[in-house]
Amino acid sequence: MPVEKSELSRLELGKYYVANMLLQGVIGAMRLAPYERRVATMGAIMRTLAPVVGFRTRIRRNLKLTCPDLSDAEVKKICRDVPDNAGRAIMEHFSPEGFTERQKSAKISGPGIAAFDKAIAEGRPVMMITAHFGHYLAARIALQEHSGQPIGCLYRRMANPYFNDAYVEAFYKTGAPMFEQGRRGMVEMVRSLKKGGIIAIVSDLHALGGEELMFFGKPASTSILNAELAIKYKAELIPCYAVRQPNGIDFEIILHDPVPHSDPKTMTQFTNDDLEKVVRQHMGQWFWIHRRWKNLNVLGINPKETP
Repeated sequence: MPVEKSELSRLELGKYYVANMLLQGVIGAMRLAPYERRVATMGAIMRTLAPVVGFRTRIRRNLKLTCPDLSDAEVKKICRDVPDNAGRAIMEHFSPEGFTERQKSAKISGPGIAAFDKAIAEGRPVMMITAHFGHYLAARIALQEHSGQPIGCLYRRMANPYFNDAYVEAFYKTGAPMFEQGRRGMVEMVRSLKKGGIIAIVSDLHALGGEELMFFGKPASTSILNAELAIKYKAELIPCYAVRQPNGIDFEIILHDPVPHSDPKTMTQFTNDDLEKVVRQHMGQWFWIHRRWKNLNVLGINPKETP
């Protein structure tokens, strides 16, 4: 869990400071290039680094666990596409001006548009449930432009406190409010929902203490808090995805039908299933590097098979 600067030793602060200077230097140099070129170049850099930093190994393990029937050619393609998408997303995040201008006019489609527009017109809260897929911030930008309303985002603080400052600053340039994961952020997010606000939440990370729900045919610890909040505050819970287009720069924002209100576990399993369907259509756009199934060794599965 990330901590405040005051809780770190001088040695730890020094390491983080140097790492931040290096990262900021790379990003700053990349920003000198035209927007499209810098995004594509960062994708290429991440493709090159993937096998060195262990990303390719993690992707292969996840795919072996969940999609054992994939051909070797399909696995190799996913191993190239995932870090490429991740690299592009990183550069897009740190190019908020160009990214925002580009995605304001992104195509918005899907059956959930009507429910989204209706809830806003009636002043009811909306929860956009998304994932580390394509680049979810593109959906935030496009839907803010479409609705004329701000969309709040819940984010997780980065371990490096110096780099986190730049990370959050870039976030704010795509819109506000921002809610930091934790007690204070949760209070602010709930306050927004009570006022009929729109919030966007990524829901595809391993949740410590979450429910064992299914994802790609395997148990995955998943938080049901989003569904609980939707039920409590009568919010529309709408799955939303920013699908990267073949040119690698543009996105199509797809809104699916709202999740039917029932009970938290059923609703959350619905969102897991919905995400799985989308990922299977665009396997290289989901962040297969995540340790999504890391708790399987306590569920009777061989630890060697776990990512």
